[in-house]
Order: sequence, then C-alpha cells, then structure tokens
Amino acid sequence: MAKTLVVVGAGPGLGMGVARAFGRAGFRVGLIARTPEKLDALVAELTGLGIGAAAFPADIRDRDVLAAALAAAKERLGAIDVLEYGPSPTGPITGAVQTTVESATAQFELNLLGAVHAVGQVLPDMRARGDGAILLTTGVSSTVPAPFLANVGAAMAGLRNWAHSLHAELKPEGVHVGTVTIATGVVPGGGEGDPDAIGARYLRMYRQRDQVEEVIGDVEAFRALVARHQ
Repeated sequence: MAKTLVVVGAGPGLGMGVARAFGRAGFRVGLIARTPEKLDALVAELTGLGIGAAAFPADIRDRDVLAAALAAAKERLGAIDVLEYGPSPTGPITGAVQTTVESATAQFELNLLGAVHAVGQVLPDMRARGDGAILLTTGVSSTVPAPFLANVGAAMAGLRNWAHSLHAELKPEGVHVGTVTIATGVVPGGGEGDPDAIGARYLRMYRQRDQVEEVIGDVEAFRALVARHQ
C-alpha cells in the first residue's frame, strides 16, 4: 500500500526536491503552502512525473487553517507517514541589535511554532501505529550564530533543539525524528545543493533512520563568512 508524504511550506526548490524523491519511491504527496496558484503548478509538475499529488493551501501561521489542511491531506491521501516541515524564510530578517519582540515573534511563529503545531496534528496517529517520520528543516544559522540573521537563527536554533529532543523521546516508539541543516544555496545543478540531491538525502534519512541530523553544505564556509562580516 502506498505511503503518504506531506510537505509543509512547499516551494519549487527544496520542497519539490523532497516531493520528487519520495514520489519516485512510490509515495503519494501532499503539498501545503500559502498560494493556491503556485501549489497547482507544483502538483501539475509532480503529476506529469507520474506521482500522485494534491495541494492543500494554508498559511502556516494560521493554526486552525494549517490543522484543517493536514486533516484534508489525511482524508484524501491516507494516513500521513512522513511530515517534512521546511518553509522558506519570510518576514523581517534582523540583525542582533535590531531584533525586536515583533521581528523575533514573526520568525518563531514560522519556524518553530508552526512546526510544533504541524507535528502535533500528525504525531498521535504515528504513535498509535508505532511508525512514521518527522523531518524538520533548518538553516545553518541554527548552529552558527550569524548577527545578520539573528532573529531567524534564534528561531531555527529552537527548532533544531526541539527536533533533537523529539528524536530522543520518540525513538523507542518507532517514530523517527530528524533535522536537516541546510548550509548551502538550493540551486538546480548545484551539486549537493541541487534540489533532487537534497531530496535524496531526506529519503535516505527516512529509510535508514540511523541519525538525528543531516548537514548539507559547508558549515565552516558559513562560519568564515560570518567572521568576515564581523
């Protein structure tokens, strides 16, 4: 029986790389993002590849709407076996000194609280089955403090920390939680930063379930970039 992947924060780059990798492995694919027209184009692309896919428009920051989208995905595609959460950064990006409660809240709502809420919708079923996977995407500023990405880094560091904690707590129950840290540009034809290459890494993490974190790109190169800015 086919399994189901749902990508929250789906876009033409990383999200579609993950969708294609799992879809080619026989998964049905649900895509959640804010803009219906863009989602329809992504679904059409997957359908053209012979992948069963459907769109469920939702603003991640609207918790009721996000919950409804995940419920609709389950109803249409079946039980959600894999949840990938990886919205692109939006909203104000502020330096450390310029970070305000408002700019920090915007990124925590998107990167951490949205993930907590999405996971909360699918986790009860996964725990009841004793199987499933949650893959949470962060950027390199989650591990390397970057003053020019201060509010984003703080939110993503929180997501990364929570992912590690979830992994430890859920591993004995058969639910795999992994975090993927992106330390490179996501560019078609860009080596390990190619969306399909990234998607393959997510699929491997799901299948092998032998690590809590995957790092894609060069963390030390980003650390050097931060040092030059300082």
